[in-house]
Amino acid sequence: MLTKRIIPCLDIKDGRTVKGVNFLELRDAGDPVALGEMYAQQGADELVFLDISATNEKRKTFVKLVREIAAHVNIPFTVGGGISSIEDVAPLLEAGADKVSINSAAVSNPQLIDDLAKAFGSQFVVLAIDARKVNNQWTVHTHGGSRPTEKKLFTWAKEGQSRGAGEILFTSMDHDGTKSGFAVDPLEKLNQLLQIPVIASGGAGNMSHFLEAFVIGKADAALAATLFHFGEIKIPDLKAYLSNHHLPIRKTI
Repeated sequence: MLTKRIIPCLDIKDGRTVKGVNFLELRDAGDPVALGEMYAQQGADELVFLDISATNEKRKTFVKLVREIAAHVNIPFTVGGGISSIEDVAPLLEAGADKVSINSAAVSNPQLIDDLAKAFGSQFVVLAIDARKVNNQWTVHTHGGSRPTEKKLFTWAKEGQSRGAGEILFTSMDHDGTKSGFAVDPLEKLNQLLQIPVIASGGAGNMSHFLEAFVIGKADAALAATLFHFGEIKIPDLKAYLSNHHLPIRKTI
């Protein structure tokens, strides 16, 4: 069985790590370079960097900051925000990214998934989906969660897989920052529908929530920010807890 992955997320705005609730009320959470280095040292399995204002500000991801973070981590590093073409990817690769996460641009131009998968391989492409329940349906939102779309979570995830995405990063906007637990029901359904890994995001409040995401939601990885940024949970402690509950976890060095 593949080991379950623990992934801290650096949401970046104006060069700083930020965190909010339901994608709103952002507060400063620290220096992304220092945080990334700390998480690598603590034994995080991967690191995700999301430039959350790049799309709304109609600019590209901060390549310089990506390079600085990459120089301080020795774990797989996924970068997202403002990526809308193959041409946007080369500078990020050169700066040290191992994967790219695409979201809004893929919704408006699904062919981007095909193009990136063909150019770099499916394992390089993470399709991030931000969704919340609207009229009892999980509805996809773009532009940092600010714009609802006609797309629905499950059909869009299946289309993303068919176009070549190597992973789905599903964030429940309803759970984001609430510390009420991951959205395990849609996670479980995604696992049933897809053959590619699903990363759970949004809602972690304690260690048992990670266990629920893996055991009930069948997630392949769990991503969190607030708990890690503000020291409420240390990654080695979380891994020990999950291992004690008989989950396959990569040991902390």
